[in-house]
Amino acid sequence: MAEITRALVARVGVDLSKRVYQVHAVDRSGRVVLARPMQPQRFFDWCAQLVPGCIVAMETCGGAHHVARRLGLLGLDARLVAGHFVTPYRMAGKSGKNDANDAAAICEAAGRPHMRFVPVKTAEQQGQLAVHRLREGFKEERTALINRIRGLLAEFGLVFPQGPQALRGVLAEVVEDAANALPGVARLALQRAHLHWIDIEVQIAWCDERIASHVRDDERARKAATLLGVGPITASALAASVGDFAQFANARQFGAWLGLVPSQNSTGGKARLGRITKRGDDYLRTLLIQGAKSAVMTAGKRSDRISRWLVQLKERAGWQKAVVALANKNARILWAVLTRDASFDPDHVPEVPAARCSPKLQTAT
Repeated sequence: MAEITRALVARVGVDLSKRVYQVHAVDRSGRVVLARPMQPQRFFDWCAQLVPGCIVAMETCGGAHHVARRLGLLGLDARLVAGHFVTPYRMAGKSGKNDANDAAAICEAAGRPHMRFVPVKTAEQQGQLAVHRLREGFKEERTALINRIRGLLAEFGLVFPQGPQALRGVLAEVVEDAANALPGVARLALQRAHLHWIDIEVQIAWCDERIASHVRDDERARKAATLLGVGPITASALAASVGDFAQFANARQFGAWLGLVPSQNSTGGKARLGRITKRGDDYLRTLLIQGAKSAVMTAGKRSDRISRWLVQLKERAGWQKAVVALANKNARILWAVLTRDASFDPDHVPEVPAARCSPKLQTAT
């Protein structure tokens, strides 16, 4: 009976957790053939007996890419679904949120013909992204530490200008200055905080060195770093997060994956464009927006075609819209550069009419 059940399975939805996987399997007609929790190892043993090519879907979460890679080695079609795409199916006709309903919703979402799935990352991609996550964590820790130091100094009437550089330049002198009101134990505490600050800076510098090394060794990252507003951190994150850019059918699809396309609100036959969707990878979108801000700020100092366009757009539509427009344009140019074996040229004039052309490319020879 178990063999017959596995042969009937056409699609599986899995709600992952650390110790138990909730499994929801259906046949080709959508009829439920299995709905039960399993221990992780038992789940993989069960999946090993499924028909090759069977769809096994799960929501993106911690460990999901690792599970997807293991399922791929078993010959199964492992798919990852973003959480915001699962939510509409989770509560439809259900009394509440639980693991069983989540697994059923994932299974239902994976069966939709137009569902967009999250690409499964390789172990190497996740390893490089671990450096980025560490760096972001160290930055947050540094900010919290600086605020803590300022709060301690303010307790004794010592207030300094804003900015980490201003505080770093005087902190050692303040701790050693016997003329201020700091008691001995407070000086010791601030010394420890200062040493911790130095250690965090060392860790951030190590992360920056690893990211720079990745950009030097990865051709995709090197090409990405040539775009206006794309630095080594953004280039490394893009190469590690996306992997194969050809998985996107066109440049707009890549921009939509990053959440940089405007939302559409249509009614009565009239289409209105709203704010960007902000769906997809928050980290990549933030990096592209931050880089675009820098490029827009300095656009007036450059004479290339894109910079001139930025200056005109900022005057016509405002600062923020120019920033978002450049981030979206960079995403589209990046897709074209990395899928057409081309190099970026900010002065390239397209041969097709300007209204129909977006990439600024120069084909590599």
